[in-house]
Amino acid sequence: MDLPIDIDSVKGFMPANEGEALYQAALREASNGPVLEVGTYCGKSAVYLGTACKACGQVLFALDHHRGSEENQPGWEHHDPETWDADAGAMDTLPFLRRTLRSAELERSVVPIIGDSATVAKHWATPLAMLFIDGGHSTEAAHLDFDIWTPHVMPGGLLAIHDVFPNPEDGGRPPYEIYLKALESKKYVEEAMEGSLRLLRRDG
Repeated sequence: MDLPIDIDSVKGFMPANEGEALYQAALREASNGPVLEVGTYCGKSAVYLGTACKACGQVLFALDHHRGSEENQPGWEHHDPETWDADAGAMDTLPFLRRTLRSAELERSVVPIIGDSATVAKHWATPLAMLFIDGGHSTEAAHLDFDIWTPHVMPGGLLAIHDVFPNPEDGGRPPYEIYLKALESKKYVEEAMEGSLRLLRRDG
């Protein structure tokens, strides 16, 4: 894997082994259709996914409201003061994403969608070859993203979920809960795992 940017210079949490697995998955799937990620932050995962999509002549839709997830807000562990927009009185990670895509020469392969996940999903009609869920980690946000976006995964397509920690001491529960939800639905079969990343194939 040859990324077009120093990935360590991009804000966000995505261990290299998980990023590599995400890239390889998108490289296999993107020839079948577009890829969409829910939760982009400053673009680290978008570099992995977008680079693979570019190699396939496909696009990544990168969906985020860019006001930060719960754990990114002031006073929380993962808050980065550089992302705070004093004029707006809120976080704004969109400028960081744009800088990342420009530096990585991915502006034509990654299409940012700035908006509320539920609002965008309500008007979405394009089947997805791959869906990557890495948005808000609250119970409401994670389950909502699963419920509204997985119906758009095409038969035989791939569902990727990040930050899946079976041990509660390692991380929040909602991503693990939607991972179990996918398996219990009988619509998905686990295909691979790498660290906290789970890859599941839609079965028909």
